[in-house]
Amino acid sequence: MPVAAQIASPVATTQQATNPLARGAAAAQVAVPPSEVAPYQPTVIEAPVPDPSEQPREVPAKPTPPTPPSEFEAFVSAAAGTPLRRFGAELLVPGARDFTAGPSATVPPDYRLNPGDQLLLGLTGSVQAANLRLTIDSEGRIFVPRIGAIALAGVRYGDLHDVIARRVSRQYRGFQLEVTVARLHGVTVYVTGFAAMPGSYTVGSLSTLVNAVLASGGPAAGGSFRSIQLRRGGQLVSDFDLYDLLLKGDRSGDAVLQNGDVIYIAPAGEQVAVIGSVNREAIFEVGPGETLDDAIRYAGGVNTVADASRLMVFDSLGREQTGWEQLSAAEAGTRKARRGDIVRVLSNVGIARPLAQQSVLVTISGEVSKPGRYYFKPGTSLSEVVAEAGGLTPQAFPYASVITRESVKAQQQQSFERAVEDVELLLTSQPVTSANRAQLVQPANLALVRSIVEQLRERKPSGRLVFDLPVTARALPAELILENNDTIYVPPRPVTVGVFGAVPTPASFAWREGATIGDFVHSAGGVQKLGDKSEIFVVRANGTVLADGKRVLRAPALPGDLVYVPIDANRGEFWARLRDITGTLFGGLVGAASIKGLAN
Repeated sequence: MPVAAQIASPVATTQQATNPLARGAAAAQVAVPPSEVAPYQPTVIEAPVPDPSEQPREVPAKPTPPTPPSEFEAFVSAAAGTPLRRFGAELLVPGARDFTAGPSATVPPDYRLNPGDQLLLGLTGSVQAANLRLTIDSEGRIFVPRIGAIALAGVRYGDLHDVIARRVSRQYRGFQLEVTVARLHGVTVYVTGFAAMPGSYTVGSLSTLVNAVLASGGPAAGGSFRSIQLRRGGQLVSDFDLYDLLLKGDRSGDAVLQNGDVIYIAPAGEQVAVIGSVNREAIFEVGPGETLDDAIRYAGGVNTVADASRLMVFDSLGREQTGWEQLSAAEAGTRKARRGDIVRVLSNVGIARPLAQQSVLVTISGEVSKPGRYYFKPGTSLSEVVAEAGGLTPQAFPYASVITRESVKAQQQQSFERAVEDVELLLTSQPVTSANRAQLVQPANLALVRSIVEQLRERKPSGRLVFDLPVTARALPAELILENNDTIYVPPRPVTVGVFGAVPTPASFAWREGATIGDFVHSAGGVQKLGDKSEIFVVRANGTVLADGKRVLRAPALPGDLVYVPIDANRGEFWARLRDITGTLFGGLVGAASIKGLAN
């Protein structure tokens, strides 16, 4: 029988559309058998397991001894009286040489990768890798699993991402790449020339010329701070002047090192010492054609109190046999600095000026119409000061005026300290020279000597000027020329006389016209048994002392007198000897009475 192929129409007829059975039969004729589709799986790169033998080991830094001073440094230190080193030597002490970049330092875009540097690689998308640590091998390559070797030695860090991305894109599409430097291996450089410790050094990959120089201990005693040369492949890359960094903060010549670089420290150039009133005393290396003014500029210039108009220069090599030579500021700007020169900048302070050049600041107080502080021209007399202050009041007592002066106070202090030293020597040596030494070396006596000396040291001179004015004077000494910082106090007329010491009733008594010193001692109850009538003394209101034994009791009493009756110091050899010593040193009865007062 003939066979006829029957093909169902792809478009349903009207009868098929209205007949569900017909629709089912038609669908059965064109149905596609179902099939399972496998999901897309990206390529995964597993991180290689690191070999423990390849892990970097920390090598302890080699200690470098401090650079010893040169012969010129020792000579200048002796001449200046103070240790003096070359400028920049403080960088060479062991605690100041760690100038290497820290482990967390940011890698600059210009950094070029070196063998031993470790990279951290991350990929997402069609190819995936997480924390893939890869180290550049000795041939300058890294090997990425499923991708292959990539040459990276000498590639700028700023170009690293693009170089790796181009290599990955040869095999994969639709990925994201992240790459950073995980660890810098370091570079090997050679420090030669006049270095403290020349040799081969491995420094961080971000280290510069200065880092390597400091690692080698810096320039030796004969090495230069002004010429440090960096050579790469036989070519000069940089001739760095450390003064640019130290004085100006300029690091433009401080180049980043690469593997195999050679650093040469040249011999030191001509050196001069700058001392005196400058901001930094040191020995400086000067370049060809530089002047003394340049050397002072290296020292930070003159300080605030310097005499900028002139300076002193000493030729330590004795080329001209002139010794110290004085130059003006203009001459210093044209005079070339020579090897071995010592430049001293003079100071303007600590110089005593003549009275004719001193401006005068005077303080006047007390019984004047206008107390206060006044400025006067040099050479002003006391009468002019009193007139400026409005003159004395009717209650003024010029006889007791107190005028103090700083120059007099300094002289008194110097003499007083010398006298106290002599007292201490004589008192401490007394037990050795006395026949009664066993008694004098008793601890109580020695402690008493120390106590007396300490009390004497605590006393300070006042700097008072004492004038022999009559008690009836109505004016101050008019011809006295005043000095700067003089003080003048004019008190009111006192109305009492004080009696103190070995009397029953120490007190101040109202002054009476015609009364004597003995009258006031009698008013205080007379001299006690312990008192010494032969040593009574009176301190007058004008600062003078009246000490004339028993005859002082017959002297007329003046307003403001202070009468002192000391105890008898002749009770025992020790006190008698003490009185003799102090009386000799301190002007007789005044010194002896002072010691008696201390003992009392």
